[in-house]
Amino acid sequence: MVVVAFLLTFSMSGCSVIGDIFKAGAWTGIIGVVAVVVLLIWLVSKFLGGRR
Repeated sequence: MVVVAFLLTFSMSGCSVIGDIFKAGAWTGIIGVVAVVVLLIWLVSKFLGGRR
């Protein structure tokens, strides 16, 4: 799933990605945003010393 999202980021322009999200529906956009935010929080926690 992450690999597909990563490849789509570089293969599609920003406008077409946003248009496709609107075509897929609001829930798809919400789930996508939540997934990206969770991924960013996880990455930041790993880089800032998530080990205890």
